Amino acid sequence: MRTTTQFLLWLVIAIFFPLFACNNENSPEISADEFNVSIDLPKQATVTKSERICTFSLTEGQSLKESDTFILESDNGISYICPLVKIEANNFSVKIPKDCESGYYNISIKRNNRKKSEGRIYINLIDKLDFTLDKGTTAYGIVSSEEGGIKGVVVSDGEETTTTNEQGIYQLKSKKKNGYVFISIPANYEVASDGILPLFYKSFKDKSNADTAERIDFSLNKVSGQDDYKVFFLGDMHLANRTNDNNQFKDFTDDFNSYRNRFPNKKMYAITLGDMTWDLYWYNNKYSIPEYLNTMNSQVKGIQIFHTIGNHDFDYKATSDFEAGSKFRTNIAPLYYSFNIGKVHYVVMDDIDCSKYDGTTSRAYEVRISTEQLNWLAKDLSYVDKETPLIVVMHAPVFATSEKEGFTLDHDELNTAQLFSILKDYKVHFVSGHTHRNYNVLPQHAVTGGHEFYEHNTAAICASWWWSGYLTPGVHISLDGAPGGYGIWDIAGKDFKCIYKTTGRNEDYQFRTYDLNNVHFSMADVPSMPTNVPDAVKEKYMQYVNAYPANSNNEILINIWNWNPRWTLTITDEKGNNLTPKEVWAYDPLHIAALSVKRFNSANLKSTPAFITEKAPHFFKVKAKDADTDLTITVKDEFGHTWTENMQRPKAFSIDTYKAN
Repeated sequence: MRTTTQFLLWLVIAIFFPLFACNNENSPEISADEFNVSIDLPKQATVTKSERICTFSLTEGQSLKESDTFILESDNGISYICPLVKIEANNFSVKIPKDCESGYYNISIKRNNRKKSEGRIYINLIDKLDFTLDKGTTAYGIVSSEEGGIKGVVVSDGEETTTTNEQGIYQLKSKKKNGYVFISIPANYEVASDGILPLFYKSFKDKSNADTAERIDFSLNKVSGQDDYKVFFLGDMHLANRTNDNNQFKDFTDDFNSYRNRFPNKKMYAITLGDMTWDLYWYNNKYSIPEYLNTMNSQVKGIQIFHTIGNHDFDYKATSDFEAGSKFRTNIAPLYYSFNIGKVHYVVMDDIDCSKYDGTTSRAYEVRISTEQLNWLAKDLSYVDKETPLIVVMHAPVFATSEKEGFTLDHDELNTAQLFSILKDYKVHFVSGHTHRNYNVLPQHAVTGGHEFYEHNTAAICASWWWSGYLTPGVHISLDGAPGGYGIWDIAGKDFKCIYKTTGRNEDYQFRTYDLNNVHFSMADVPSMPTNVPDAVKEKYMQYVNAYPANSNNEILINIWNWNPRWTLTITDEKGNNLTPKEVWAYDPLHIAALSVKRFNSANLKSTPAFITEKAPHFFKVKAKDADTDLTITVKDEFGHTWTENMQRPKAFSIDTYKAN
């Protein structure tokens, strides 16, 4: 009898348990097979509290059935079943339960005993607006915080720009060309985050119908601490699932997290400088923008990171500039936008033009800012007081270094002239990446045309595309000898203090010295180089041999990678004599030894290797009395930071020596 009772009890549980799973949906997911329903899931959905109806579009595949179950699961594990109120071939609508609140939910669809996960979404429940749409309005909504609507917030679709009224309501006559609306986050506010990404933009639901008016709301949180905060500038990462890059990248994120942990009460934000990924390996190595976000979100917490697009973040299989940027727009952010932190206005721009892309790896991009962006920028800045400092971020630098001319323009002249005209009345700090080198341009340089323009070209997190650390573990160094690292800016009101931090070292590591009596390269360093290698390849290596022959000239080379003319360099010998250094262009010896020599020293060498040492301007030479004279070398920046090395000579040159110091 007991056995029969137990059997019946288990039978009842097996039959009826699924019917009571509405509030805690823990059934395992089963392979979809013919259950081929796929939702075109936006990052956010705005739902009015009075109606609670939410409509979703379907991608290619089956439509829903009336017997299907639509499930929202909150982050705390509570599941809500949403009744299906309308089903059509390409979309469907559900009713959000009354006990659901605004927040993140995982969405799944259940058909019989099968459950298919569709992804994650932010459901934003809002009150109904009572106002009349202007003629031609295609985007409208409210920008609000807990205190109510916020006046004066700038809203844009990348073409048109407007501001919110007294009630925090905006109306925009958008053509929906870019497919989204974004806000320029006002000072002393923040938006919600999806992992590291600040949610300051939302996509149109009906992008194909420009005449349909859509409501798109934005929620802000009032914050304090923006009068004194830190901004990190994160240069090229080039994550591609190769050259042990993931393990090397973990060194960076560990360092980044450790630094931030030193300032628990300080507001902090970060901005990437582009090339987070490497387009050439999106398909071969299956590592593209979503994988990058997974990596970052698993290793970095508690900070909003704004993103800039780089040339390697475009899809090379595209055949237009707009198509090439679609994966970035879909997964990360608009390609250009603005925001405010404290008393500073930030502008992120796209200066990579992929109009000539042909769907192949030729990737014939141009460095220029489009006319469309410049028109938008002029509108955006019409709301920004001329006394407000601007930080304008883009991937490729505005200015390039030149051994002959000092600095030159690195963008096309026509659009750069228009850019300068728009910015001429502001104090502007350009921040860029792309070169994997450090250099700084100041208003005193002729290339700025007399404007109060600065540029801070910031070396790469990946240094030499991760190659130096791959070939020579422990030496993570860029083409100009700058170590892999990132920029740290302390901003108090309108005052900036900038420093470059090396991954794995403290902020006091700002220069490197070489005793050139002990630095020399020769063909003997590359015994595996084929004798029949093309002359052009051999000549490329010989530039290092010619730069550093065996000698006893008692010269010292100093690489000050973040140098600018407002810094000072003081050198005294052991007897107190002041020595006069000479600013020179040079190749960094450690980079030659750790990367270039190893890449040239290959029996399979047929062409000049990539990522080899390049000449850079931030070097100094000084001559000592003899080979044993010790030196005291002091570097000071314009913010009062001072760094000193008591250089004991002779100083050995070897990779192991520089690993340890």
